[in-house]
Amino acid sequence: MKSQAKKGQFTGWHMLAIMVAFFSVIIVVNLTMAFFARSSWTGMVVGNTHIASRQFNEKAAEGRAQMALGWKPELTIVDGKVHYRLVDSIGNVMAATRVTASFRRPTHASEDQEVVLTRQPDASFSGSVELRDGLWIVEVDSEAGLAHPYRDTRRLTFRNGTIQ
Repeated sequence: MKSQAKKGQFTGWHMLAIMVAFFSVIIVVNLTMAFFARSSWTGMVVGNTHIASRQFNEKAAEGRAQMALGWKPELTIVDGKVHYRLVDSIGNVMAATRVTASFRRPTHASEDQEVVLTRQPDASFSGSVELRDGLWIVEVDSEAGLAHPYRDTRRLTFRNGTIQ
Protein backbone atom coordinates (compact mmCIF):
# COMPACT_ATOMS: atom_id res chain seq x y z
CA MET A 1 0.00 0.00 0.00
CA LYS A 2 1.32 3.40 -1.04
CA SER A 3 1.45 5.98 1.69
CA GLN A 4 -0.05 9.39 1.03
CA ALA A 5 1.94 12.51 1.88
CA LYS A 6 0.21 14.83 4.25
CA LYS A 7 -0.15 18.49 3.40
CA GLY A 8 3.07 20.34 4.35
CA GLN A 9 5.10 17.14 4.73
CA PHE A 10 8.67 17.13 3.34
CA THR A 11 9.01 14.48 0.60
CA GLY A 12 11.65 13.18 -1.74
CA TRP A 13 10.31 15.46 -4.47
CA HIS A 14 10.98 18.46 -2.25
CA MET A 15 14.53 17.28 -1.67
CA LEU A 16 15.04 16.74 -5.41
CA ALA A 17 13.79 20.28 -6.15
CA ILE A 18 16.16 21.73 -3.53
CA MET A 19 19.14 19.80 -4.92
CA VAL A 20 18.39 20.79 -8.53
CA ALA A 21 17.97 24.45 -7.53
CA PHE A 22 21.18 24.40 -5.45
CA PHE A 23 23.35 22.92 -8.18
CA SER A 24 21.72 25.11 -10.84
CA VAL A 25 22.76 28.21 -8.89
CA ILE A 26 26.32 26.85 -8.51
CA ILE A 27 26.59 26.13 -12.24
CA VAL A 28 25.19 29.55 -13.25
CA VAL A 29 27.59 31.35 -10.88
CA ASN A 30 30.58 29.35 -12.17
CA LEU A 31 29.69 30.01 -15.81
CA THR A 32 29.21 33.73 -15.09
CA MET A 33 32.58 33.95 -13.32
CA ALA A 34 34.30 32.06 -16.15
CA PHE A 35 32.78 34.43 -18.72
CA PHE A 36 33.97 37.53 -16.86
CA ALA A 37 37.42 36.04 -16.25
CA ARG A 38 37.85 35.18 -19.92
CA SER A 39 36.60 38.55 -21.19
CA SER A 40 38.61 40.70 -18.78
CA TRP A 41 41.96 38.90 -18.43
CA THR A 42 44.72 40.78 -20.25
CA GLY A 43 46.99 37.79 -20.45
CA MET A 44 49.96 39.95 -19.62
CA VAL A 45 52.49 37.73 -17.91
CA VAL A 46 56.07 38.66 -17.15
CA GLY A 47 58.94 36.21 -17.07
CA ASN A 48 60.41 37.58 -13.86
CA THR A 49 58.16 39.53 -11.52
CA HIS A 50 61.07 40.88 -9.47
CA ILE A 51 62.69 42.54 -12.49
CA ALA A 52 59.33 43.79 -13.77
CA SER A 53 58.55 45.41 -10.43
CA ARG A 54 61.96 47.11 -10.35
CA GLN A 55 61.39 48.53 -13.85
CA PHE A 56 57.91 49.79 -13.06
CA ASN A 57 59.00 53.11 -11.53
CA GLU A 58 61.38 53.81 -14.43
CA LYS A 59 58.66 53.15 -16.99
CA ALA A 60 56.20 55.30 -15.05
CA ALA A 61 58.70 58.18 -15.03
CA GLU A 62 59.24 57.78 -18.79
CA GLY A 63 55.47 57.87 -19.29
CA ARG A 64 55.12 61.07 -17.27
CA ALA A 65 57.97 62.68 -19.26
CA GLN A 66 56.22 61.70 -22.52
CA MET A 67 52.92 63.16 -21.33
CA ALA A 68 54.66 66.44 -20.45
CA LEU A 69 55.81 66.80 -24.08
CA GLY A 70 52.20 67.13 -25.22
CA TRP A 71 52.80 65.01 -28.34
CA LYS A 72 49.89 63.17 -29.90
CA PRO A 73 50.54 59.84 -31.62
CA GLU A 74 48.28 59.01 -34.56
CA LEU A 75 47.89 55.37 -35.55
CA THR A 76 45.69 53.94 -38.28
CA ILE A 77 45.50 50.45 -39.70
CA VAL A 78 43.50 49.98 -42.88
CA ASP A 79 43.60 47.02 -45.27
CA GLY A 80 46.93 45.68 -44.04
CA LYS A 81 48.72 49.06 -43.96
CA VAL A 82 49.90 50.67 -40.71
CA HIS A 83 50.25 54.46 -40.72
CA TYR A 84 51.86 56.28 -37.77
CA ARG A 85 53.00 59.78 -36.99
CA LEU A 86 53.77 61.93 -33.98
CA VAL A 87 52.34 65.43 -33.81
CA ASP A 88 53.62 68.00 -31.32
CA SER A 89 51.41 70.20 -29.15
CA ILE A 90 51.02 72.86 -31.88
CA GLY A 91 50.29 70.46 -34.73
CA ASN A 92 53.71 69.95 -36.35
CA VAL A 93 54.70 66.43 -37.38
CA MET A 94 57.68 65.30 -35.31
CA ALA A 95 60.67 63.96 -37.22
CA ALA A 96 61.55 60.47 -36.04
CA THR A 97 64.49 58.46 -37.30
CA ARG A 98 63.17 54.95 -36.70
CA VAL A 99 59.73 53.56 -35.84
CA THR A 100 58.86 49.96 -35.02
CA ALA A 101 55.43 48.56 -34.23
CA SER A 102 55.01 45.37 -32.19
CA PHE A 103 51.69 43.56 -32.46
CA ARG A 104 50.90 41.07 -29.68
CA ARG A 105 47.89 39.00 -28.77
CA PRO A 106 47.05 39.39 -25.07
CA THR A 107 46.68 35.67 -24.48
CA HIS A 108 49.21 33.90 -26.69
CA ALA A 109 52.38 34.63 -28.65
CA SER A 110 51.85 32.56 -31.80
CA GLU A 111 50.68 35.54 -33.90
CA ASP A 112 53.03 38.18 -32.45
CA GLN A 113 54.91 40.21 -35.01
CA GLU A 114 57.13 43.26 -35.24
CA VAL A 115 57.04 45.65 -38.18
CA VAL A 116 59.71 48.23 -38.99
CA LEU A 117 57.85 51.18 -40.45
CA THR A 118 59.26 53.13 -43.41
CA ARG A 119 59.51 56.91 -43.42
CA GLN A 120 57.19 58.62 -45.91
CA PRO A 121 57.69 62.03 -47.60
CA ASP A 122 55.20 63.67 -45.22
CA ALA A 123 57.34 62.55 -42.19
CA SER A 124 54.83 59.86 -41.24
CA PHE A 125 55.74 56.17 -41.18
CA SER A 126 53.99 53.20 -42.73
CA GLY A 127 54.35 49.48 -43.25
CA SER A 128 52.44 46.33 -44.02
CA VAL A 129 50.97 44.05 -41.39
CA GLU A 130 48.69 41.05 -41.52
CA LEU A 131 46.32 40.95 -38.54
CA ARG A 132 43.45 38.62 -37.88
CA ASP A 133 40.29 39.88 -36.23
CA GLY A 134 40.34 40.15 -32.47
CA LEU A 135 42.11 41.85 -29.60
CA TRP A 136 45.67 43.14 -30.07
CA ILE A 137 48.20 45.06 -28.00
CA VAL A 138 50.18 47.44 -30.21
CA GLU A 139 53.39 49.03 -28.96
CA VAL A 140 54.98 51.62 -31.24
CA ASP A 141 58.53 52.77 -30.40
CA SER A 142 59.74 55.95 -32.10
CA GLU A 143 63.32 57.19 -32.03
CA ALA A 144 62.54 60.90 -31.89
CA GLY A 145 65.68 62.46 -30.36
CA LEU A 146 64.73 61.70 -26.75
CA ALA A 147 66.86 59.88 -24.18
CA HIS A 148 64.58 56.87 -24.64
CA PRO A 149 62.17 55.89 -27.43
CA TYR A 150 58.76 57.54 -27.46
CA ARG A 151 56.49 54.61 -26.62
CA ASP A 152 52.84 54.45 -27.60
CA THR A 153 51.04 51.36 -26.29
CA ARG A 154 47.42 50.64 -27.15
CA ARG A 155 44.93 47.86 -26.81
CA LEU A 156 42.92 47.55 -30.02
CA THR A 157 40.07 45.50 -31.37
CA PHE A 158 40.68 44.71 -34.99
CA ARG A 159 37.75 43.70 -37.22
CA ASN A 160 37.33 43.42 -40.99
CA GLY A 161 40.66 45.08 -41.77
CA THR A 162 40.28 48.14 -39.52
CA ILE A 163 40.52 49.27 -35.91
CA GLN A 164 37.18 49.27 -34.12
